[in-house]
Amino acid sequence: MEKPSQSWVKYLTLPAPSLDNHSGDLDRLDKKLSEQCGLQHLSIDLEAARRIPEMICRDRETRLRVTVFQDRRQTIITGLDPADQAAPVLGLALDLGTTRYVLQILDIETGTILCSADRKNPQSAVGPDILSRIHFTDKPGGAEQLQSLILEDLQANIESLCRENGLEPSRICNVALAGNTAMTHLFLGLPARWMIREPYVPACNEPGLCRAKDLGLRLHPRAGIYCFPNAGSYFGGDLLAGILFSGLDQQEDVALLVDVGTNAEVVLGNKDWLIGCAGAAGPALEGGVSEIGKQAEPGIIDKVRIDPASLEFQVQTIGGLPPTGICGSGFIDLAAELFRNGLLDFRGKLSPSRLPDRFELRDGTLSLRLVPAGASGTGRALRVAQPEFDSLIRSKAAMYTILETLLATVGLGFEELSRFYVAGTFGQYIDPESAISIGMLPDIARETFQALGNSSLGGATRLLQEPEALPVICRTLERLTYLELNVNQAFMTTFSAAKFLPHTDRNKFPSVNFFSMSETT
Repeated sequence: MEKPSQSWVKYLTLPAPSLDNHSGDLDRLDKKLSEQCGLQHLSIDLEAARRIPEMICRDRETRLRVTVFQDRRQTIITGLDPADQAAPVLGLALDLGTTRYVLQILDIETGTILCSADRKNPQSAVGPDILSRIHFTDKPGGAEQLQSLILEDLQANIESLCRENGLEPSRICNVALAGNTAMTHLFLGLPARWMIREPYVPACNEPGLCRAKDLGLRLHPRAGIYCFPNAGSYFGGDLLAGILFSGLDQQEDVALLVDVGTNAEVVLGNKDWLIGCAGAAGPALEGGVSEIGKQAEPGIIDKVRIDPASLEFQVQTIGGLPPTGICGSGFIDLAAELFRNGLLDFRGKLSPSRLPDRFELRDGTLSLRLVPAGASGTGRALRVAQPEFDSLIRSKAAMYTILETLLATVGLGFEELSRFYVAGTFGQYIDPESAISIGMLPDIARETFQALGNSSLGGATRLLQEPEALPVICRTLERLTYLELNVNQAFMTTFSAAKFLPHTDRNKFPSVNFFSMSETT
């Protein structure tokens, strides 16, 4: 891969000091970075100040490889080597999620991605969701414990990933971190308690740069960490990174981006304006409320189909392994297929009359046997019970209502969207047809939908590859209007209407085919 035209790695030639020029070594380096690279507000830490004079030749010019990193307030030196140093300058892109985090190491001089890994967030041991973790920080030492959990786990996994790929953690100079507001606060050790208390204000919207060593991370001695800014307590840096990755903020036409995790975070707009909001719609849509609900991984059901004639169930798992659970996209598929075939009514209630052998009462609760014991990877039947469908109905109603409320705020209809981006693992596996059938996504042209994959990681990676992405992030934050749904009265009214399949107003879903008992007569 060719070196990008712009890079955080700069090559400089410093002339030899002389009696005619009494400027200090640091001053001459600062001036050269300003003249040659246009970098302002250079901040040099004490360790770098001690090292730079040792690298300066006194009788000839000195060629240096200088790695820098920036936020809107400052430029810091994160690496300093002789120009002929062969070891690569490494960057670490980090998508810090509530349930899992993904780390990706790249050569930031060439932009080449070298390796990546996906890990469970160890803070889950304290609490599975943001709310429980923030409450935990109110306990003595709670915030420190949560911060230590993620930092120690991250350090161990960085070292493991580097060891497996012949890399050195000490070569990691720049780190770009994209996470939701709560995860960023817990990572940095910032007070998070006010995020969940009116008026829902975080400690900081723009953390900017910090030194890795100040957090106890053992990377390059001068490594810098840039945390993507957030626009509110529930609209985090992960979505800012997603906007950067999608290019939504550069487009003429209006587009929408939704990222479903623990929360559903949504942004609407184009190159001229942006408005965003977030709400609790994620747990059921991630499969998290089901007894057999799992995150997407090998052996997890991600697609379900029911033959309309025979009512035979067909399940597809990630990796083609025997099924051990179901993820959010599989659960949505299941609900859509049951609804299309008259096995789930418009209220979201199971209807066993067409296929009584598939249903059973367990402790007074009706459940569906999705996979028999003999076909499952656990040796036990995989079942989904009525309360789990009830949770899905609430989640899908919240999701649709978030979308509808946001568009109504600016007087737009779904049909006016040029593109509907769906990010994250959820977007990677979801079938828009199924989501539309249950009224979770709007009934618009299917080609409008575009899966982005991990846009949070993609945005963090792009920042490491392209310094010019930084002003784009800053402009996006300045133009973004955040809509607080916690105090939006119209939201609850619209939400109640959306708690049916696909909706109380079926005119909103003209393409959805509804099962009719007359089809079987």
